Amino acid sequence: MAMPGDDAGSRAEPLLAAARGWLRDALELARVRLALLGVEASEHALALGTSLALLLAAAVLLSAALVSLLVLVTVLLWESQRVLALALSCGTLLGAGAAAAWVGLRRLRAVSWFEASRAELARDVERLRGGPRA
Repeated sequence: MAMPGDDAGSRAEPLLAAARGWLRDALELARVRLALLGVEASEHALALGTSLALLLAAAVLLSAALVSLLVLVTVLLWESQRVLALALSCGTLLGAGAAAAWVGLRRLRAVSWFEASRAELARDVERLRGGPRA
């Protein structure tokens, strides 16, 4: 003779198995997405480190060259136009600094961080909402 609780238990088993499957799939999806995020983070860090090292070297070398050029112009014009030579030197350094700051800010704003991860997550959300399968 079947007990009333046995019928409820047999119906709960497939539901529990389905819930476990969904949870397993969700955890696997999260693991894959985190792995992708980690790969992207390491790529961004490597590219950023390389760019910063090259920019630092360029800044040091160009600064030394600019200072040398300004000293040369100042020495050449010292006897006749010393105030003009110093004003040109100052204006050149200010202009170069402002241009470097402007270019640096534009580049920082142009970076799209973790673009592939965001696209994958958007596709995941679309699939979960019942959208097209890819």
